[in-house]
Amino acid sequence: MKLLRFGNAGEEKPGLIDQSGKIRDLSSVIDDINGNTIAPESLDKLKNLDTSSLPEVTGNPRIGPCVNNIGKFLCIGLNFSDHAAETGAEAPEEPILFSKATSAIIGPNDNVEIPRTSTATDWEVELGIIIGKKTKYITEAEAKNHIAGYCVVNDVSERDFQIKRSGQWTKGKSCDTFGPIGPYLVTTDEIDDVQNLSMFLDVNGQRMQNGSTKTMIFSGDHIVHYLSQFMTLFPGDVIATGTPPGVGLGMKPPVFLKPGDIMKLGIEGLGEQKQTCVAG
Repeated sequence: MKLLRFGNAGEEKPGLIDQSGKIRDLSSVIDDINGNTIAPESLDKLKNLDTSSLPEVTGNPRIGPCVNNIGKFLCIGLNFSDHAAETGAEAPEEPILFSKATSAIIGPNDNVEIPRTSTATDWEVELGIIIGKKTKYITEAEAKNHIAGYCVVNDVSERDFQIKRSGQWTKGKSCDTFGPIGPYLVTTDEIDDVQNLSMFLDVNGQRMQNGSTKTMIFSGDHIVHYLSQFMTLFPGDVIATGTPPGVGLGMKPPVFLKPGDIMKLGIEGLGEQKQTCVAG
């Protein structure tokens, strides 16, 4: 099942994609797609709906972030062996954790703002994990039962803010619009092997990232298990699990985003995003 939210920013309605690829309005069934409505029992009810009875959404509505009221936006750094190699970093022995401000979250096709003092805004296509039920001290084998679904995340990053401006990575990851999420929350039953999904990102039509989740150092299930040893994860929390090689920082010389650039990115089975960069 592919769930999404459509409509103007702040006024999104819940929807799903039917078997013919049409958007169906879920407003008569649930009030939103959030931690309350992506619990296992809620998803089971949605899966049993007669989607043909739901109103069809016509036209070309804006697509919003695929989940609302996100409590935590957690990210894992250097989690692809080939990306770690391009940065010259050693593969980490444990997942590297940082946070992204939830105020950075936007829809998958909304504009990305280049911060006013930025000289090094970069791109990162990532697999997102959306938590479906309260998660604390679970085993890796239990992790999949705590995941509502997966999504595409663009972990937009300002490298100078991240690396040169002291402190941790958060300030380089949390600028407004630096968290496009969606278009869909794709439930786990739709993905045969989440550790073997192709990923790509283009800038102005040029392929920059071409990778696969199979080169992740720590699997999605391991990450959920690992984080649950340190903090409780709640329904609606989002985890971005790292990026494959091909980021601008890793190029020689480095290449960074500027106003007018267009990013297009996607993950097999999870949909695509497209953002235009604008001046902040």
